[in-house]
Amino acid sequence: MRISSSVAVLAFAAALGVSGYAQAQSAPAFDAARISEDIRVLSDDSFEGRGIATPAEQKVIDYLSRQYAAAGFAPGGENGGWTQAVGLNRFAVANVAGQLKLGDWSQPLTQGQEVTMTTRLPGAAVDLKDAPLVFVGYGITAPERDWNDFKTDVRGKVIVVLVNDADFEDPSLNTFGGEAMTYYGRWTYKYEEAARQGAAGVLIVHETKPASYGWTTVANSWGVPQFDIVRADPSAERVAMEGWIQRDLAVDLFRRAGLDFEQEKIKARSRDFQPVELKGATLDASFDVKTDRIVTHNVVAKLEGSTHPDETILYTGHWDHIGMGEPDANGDRIFNGAIDNASGTAGLLEMARQWSAGPRPERTIVMISFTGEESGLLGSEFYAANPLYPLEKTVGGFNLDSAAVFGRMSKLGVTGYGHSELDEPVIAAAAAQGRGFVGDAGAAAGIYFRSDHFPLAKKGVPMAYLSSTGEFVDAPIEPRQARAADYRANRYHQAADEWEADWDYSGMLQDLEVMFKVGQELANSRDWPEWKAGSEFGPERAKSAAQR
Repeated sequence: MRISSSVAVLAFAAALGVSGYAQAQSAPAFDAARISEDIRVLSDDSFEGRGIATPAEQKVIDYLSRQYAAAGFAPGGENGGWTQAVGLNRFAVANVAGQLKLGDWSQPLTQGQEVTMTTRLPGAAVDLKDAPLVFVGYGITAPERDWNDFKTDVRGKVIVVLVNDADFEDPSLNTFGGEAMTYYGRWTYKYEEAARQGAAGVLIVHETKPASYGWTTVANSWGVPQFDIVRADPSAERVAMEGWIQRDLAVDLFRRAGLDFEQEKIKARSRDFQPVELKGATLDASFDVKTDRIVTHNVVAKLEGSTHPDETILYTGHWDHIGMGEPDANGDRIFNGAIDNASGTAGLLEMARQWSAGPRPERTIVMISFTGEESGLLGSEFYAANPLYPLEKTVGGFNLDSAAVFGRMSKLGVTGYGHSELDEPVIAAAAAQGRGFVGDAGAAAGIYFRSDHFPLAKKGVPMAYLSSTGEFVDAPIEPRQARAADYRANRYHQAADEWEADWDYSGMLQDLEVMFKVGQELANSRDWPEWKAGSEFGPERAKSAAQR
């Protein structure tokens, strides 16, 4: 049967707390010490920031496969092995040079300072000379919302665009769903749409609040080699130059072109917005490009179901991080990625141990440690396009990314709330712990589009993306708040994201318990969570309904 009505959903949620298979099971004995040790190892300097297609990758594969095997899982990858090969193009840029010009004014551009410039278009070099600049607002084409920012021909031009979407500054407009960011607000969309419009390049104006991260994150993330899946026609989907520009420089550029940046932002919130040429302003941008084909790997482990082995429940999280980059102020150039995402990877290992410790589930449990998340969700994109376990028989799943390491919190964040029927059972499981929930956790920052559940959701697989949120509940409160704020400001995507021996995993353990209990109930039932009415992911799932 399917969970196809509100009555059935509530019954399923209630079963988590009061009856059925789950009641007969002992509470999962998640071990904080084991989790801490896995994070410590995976974020050690010897793993060199877990860059994909580096010598460190094999160390990750070896460690994860040993741990999954010790947990009682079997290889779940290709040809009876632990991995799925993911073919990518890698783009490394060098000799980056550029300048903005307007009349007798020019501004040299230094990579990582005023701008970042890179490409994901195969070729030997990029050389833009005197490219005209045109401001196209948020750079969105959305016919279903009667929205088009491209009311002019931008072929051969460099477009300047705003990050996020038109509702961010004024959610009351509700053109793009209010405060919650849509996919139109993501940088990935901006670059894709620019290619469809024939632009020569893109400069996204960086602003911390609408982007939800600071300039340092941009400089670090785009200052290392970029990756993309192999495409049949790259020029149809990629522009020559993908860049970001510091806000202050953009404001100055607009002023010199006779425009007020803030006033143009206001105009850009309207369907009537007209693109604006930055009169007389041009961009020079040149850099060498080394393009090579590489193979990286998803790590896959499985616990075969006893009764319905062809039906799968997924637990996912990315093993990769940024690797090694330019030294920070302390001379550290290793981006250890302890929280992002050695913590989620450690959570998968601990989850595997719990699944093996209990009775064999009726459905198959599959753990996937994805590669290439930091390069644009590429490991999960590849898996969604080339699934090892048929997506039409994938019941649903849970994604772990950047776990709670500063203690228990009052609520469970349900990212993407309102999309799938997984919402109710996870909320019920959190309620059994005495926690409420926040249904729009990270919505304004577009968190729903920024982790590995999203490519699977696009293919119709219901995926829950959960995290602790709300207020810290255990004293002392202020030090916990300070550490969380410090991570967001000074450690996220920086070399300082390192393991610390005194982290408090009690919040992470609660989150793991929710994912385990809901997964356990699903694994021993005939239920198939569906997408709710109005979700854009429902039609894709409906195509394979007859196979369930």
